[in-house]
Amino acid sequence: MADDMRHGVLFDVDGTLVDSTYLHTVSWWEALRQADHRVPMARIHRAIGMGSDKLLDHLLGAERDTDADGRLRDAHDALYAEYWERLAPLPRARELLYACADRGLRVVLATSAAEHEVAALRAVLDADDVIDTVTSSADAKESKPAPDILAAALDQSGLAAGRVVFVGDSVWDVAAAGKLDIPCIGLTCGGTGRAELAGAGAVAVYEDPAELLDALPASAIGSLG
Repeated sequence: MADDMRHGVLFDVDGTLVDSTYLHTVSWWEALRQADHRVPMARIHRAIGMGSDKLLDHLLGAERDTDADGRLRDAHDALYAEYWERLAPLPRARELLYACADRGLRVVLATSAAEHEVAALRAVLDADDVIDTVTSSADAKESKPAPDILAAALDQSGLAAGRVVFVGDSVWDVAAAGKLDIPCIGLTCGGTGRAELAGAGAVAVYEDPAELLDALPASAIGSLG
């Protein structure tokens, strides 16, 4: 049940707070290559932000034989795990989370990463003392651009859609937020351009967490309260 007196900020994590979008791209490229699927990295990058099921449909076609999907996901996960110790936060990501908490806002990581990946991402951010709620892929029946993970984040945090802002880096983030009428701030640090994010419906676009932090009082987040 939503707590109508509280406001909050929902954050995507991969590509928004942690510099991992291109690592996922390379990991999927290699996993697909190992299975003799030659998919250009540019196409893969543009699909990052979807869940693995929709990503594979998008890249390989929904009518394909899906028997090998589990092996593709396992290969991606194993390849991506090799980067965990080298993952890094995007500029001033941790400071942005603390600044939101200092404003009295609930800080929610609305990620559809697998639970074992979420642990690695949280370690990189080192901000557990201000993070109110964290989701994972287990909380969503459908992945983005479906809004399931955002609905789960609202439910678990006790926040209402009309009292939050979502921050993401992909058009899939913007689309998911739009289905719940949640304003979405886009960040280009995941590799998607300003015009594309704005065209998808982002209420504002910034380069990275650092630029959003500098503009926080005048941003959609600053208007919460």
